[in-house]
Order: sequence, then structure tokens, then C-alpha cells
Amino acid sequence: MDQNGNPNGNPPGINLRRAACTFVGLGTLLFLAAGTMRWAGGWMFLLEITIGGLITEAWLARHDPGLLAERRTARGQAGWDRVITTIMPLLWLTWLPLMALDAVRYQTSFVPFWLQCTGAVMIAASFYIVYRTYRENSYAAPVVKIQRERGHAAVTTGPYAYVRHPIYASGLLTYVGTPLLLGSWYGLGIVPVMAALLGLRSMMEERMLAAELDGYAEYLGRVRYRLVPMVW
Repeated sequence: MDQNGNPNGNPPGINLRRAACTFVGLGTLLFLAAGTMRWAGGWMFLLEITIGGLITEAWLARHDPGLLAERRTARGQAGWDRVITTIMPLLWLTWLPLMALDAVRYQTSFVPFWLQCTGAVMIAASFYIVYRTYRENSYAAPVVKIQRERGHAAVTTGPYAYVRHPIYASGLLTYVGTPLLLGSWYGLGIVPVMAALLGLRSMMEERMLAAELDGYAEYLGRVRYRLVPMVW
């Protein structure tokens, strides 16, 4: 392990192959279900997800390679978290073609253009929150665990001064923005289920961190809101 916390000692870079596979895989799901390639909302979604992910990886590779390396592994993941992080991608991969069927193939939803634009802005905003979170928290791993080998400490500044889980807050923005951009009211109706999973994970994570991470219990007493300021 190097001084940045990279387990193999080599600085990680942008994973273009994974980005291309994500673009092709999600595109296949969307456009096969839609029955057409002529879907502006679908293309906009793919471009935002792909470009946003590449920009985030590029920033991490330059400024925090240890975190980028950490985000590419699931070492030390708690069992309960493994269950949740298995359900959520499966739900996501079912959700996307459902919205394509609804918005394009069967045209059972009509979302005004201005709301579709709002959805695109929400997705872009979610990437900005992710960037602010990574800039503040070098321990923002994709799985719930205590990173003792990296000197894990409670982070209380930046977006963490407003909500306890800014990454989950960014996910909530993406969950709401995606069906708006893709033009599916049915897709928007699934969002409460996905939000409930985020809420459950946040509560389980807090319980573990409060018990095992120095300073986290005190942090919980200072910041009241988990995902949405002034709401919850």
C-alpha cells in the first residue's frame, strides 16, 4: 500500500473500458426497451452519466488516488450492506427499461419539456455534490466500513455540515432527476422505494459508525439531517 492508501502501490487512472461498457450497457437497456434510437432524453441521460463519471474519476486520479483506488474495491464490506448494495443495482437495472417502455414505446406518460430540463439539471447537480463530498472526505468508500488502514476519521466540514450523507443526497437527486429527464411518471413513482433503501442504509451506517468511529457520535448530535436539509 502506498502513502495515498492505494493497495497495489500504482496510482489508478480513468477506467475508459468501464465507462464504455456502462455507456453501451445502459444504452442497450434503454433503447431496446424504447424500440427506437430517436430519444433525446435517453441520449442526454447516457451522456450525463458517462461524462459526469469520467470527470469525477479524472479529478480523483489527480487529487485523491487513494480514494479512487478504495472506490474500486468492496473489501471489508458489512454483510447487511452487501445485501442492500445488491438490491439497489438490480432495482436500477429494472427501473431504466420500465421508464423507456413508459415514456417512448407506449407513450403512457407525458412530462413537459421544462421538467425534463429540470431533471437534467438535477443529475448535473448531483455530480457537483459528489465532487464537493470527495473533496472533503477521502474516506467516502462505496461500501460501509471503517478504513483503519487509511486513518479513518469523522468528517464534519463542507457538505457534511448540512447533511450526514451528502453522497446519498446526490443519489436522491439522481433518482428524481432521471425519470423527469427520461419523461416517465411511472419511473418517478418508483423513487420512494429507492429513497427508502437509501434511508435504511443511512441509518444502518450511522449505527455502525457511531459505535466504531471516534467522534462520529458527537457529529450526529450536531447535524440533525440525514439526506435533505430541514426535512430529514
